[in-house]
Amino acid sequence: MKHKIQNSLAASLLMLIAFAIAAAQKPTRAVALRPFEPAEELLFEAELSRGLLRKLDVAELRLKSLRTNGGKKDEAANSAGETLVLSCDVSSKGFFPKLFGLRFRETLESTIEPTSFTVQKSKRVDEQGKRKRSSEAVFDHARGKVSWTELDPNDPNRPPRVVNGEFSGLVHDILSAIYFLRIQPLQLGKNFELPISDSGQVYQVPVRVLERKRLKTVIGKVDALLVEADLFGARGMLDGNGKFFMWFTDDARRIPVSVKIKSEYGTFDIKLKKFTRNPSVQQYLTQQ
Repeated sequence: MKHKIQNSLAASLLMLIAFAIAAAQKPTRAVALRPFEPAEELLFEAELSRGLLRKLDVAELRLKSLRTNGGKKDEAANSAGETLVLSCDVSSKGFFPKLFGLRFRETLESTIEPTSFTVQKSKRVDEQGKRKRSSEAVFDHARGKVSWTELDPNDPNRPPRVVNGEFSGLVHDILSAIYFLRIQPLQLGKNFELPISDSGQVYQVPVRVLERKRLKTVIGKVDALLVEADLFGARGMLDGNGKFFMWFTDDARRIPVSVKIKSEYGTFDIKLKKFTRNPSVQQYLTQQ
């Protein structure tokens, strides 16, 4: 189901980070903790340039990952009973409500089976002014099916919207694609397709790894890879014309550090402002 960019900015910011993945390949069985486990938090800020308006602060995006071991005292125990939960909170701020006449907040949560790194369930709450929608997607990997249901919390009597989709092989939601990217190798000059399910539909998103460059970031000077993703167009996840680019560290951490969106609404620059990784789940939970 297509979305206009004004009504899906939060999802767009997330998708930008997700699309630079190597060719769809089955993940290997995990033994050691991944770079973002057991707990990590990324904070981004988005700026908009439009006409004579330059670099206006318009949104904030916060990504979190948390892997729990089902109550086991030993965090190094095997992954049986473990769960990886990925979450995101995106909200408008600054000049966005004045420019577009809209305040928005979107929260997403994905439940992942950590050994195979397959998404099991996705939840989303989308608030745009007085409008509010909540949705859930459930993935059946054995049957290759996804079922998406959307409700209107402001109108409990309204019938739910239900979309059922099919997929074969590996598929992600937006959040799981972001983090799956970070455990995959990338090769400069390669073209790939990334299968992503959104609102019950499954899209094959073409991506290209374009450039390698050293950048100055909030985590220091790092070597980074530039990736372009084809999100717009008749067969894309978004209507209209536009371009998506992102930079992420060319190391084992695969940290997204910068994103650029060029659209009819202007150019959005999204930059990493804070990076926090906690090697202890208990330490992370204590700080929340």
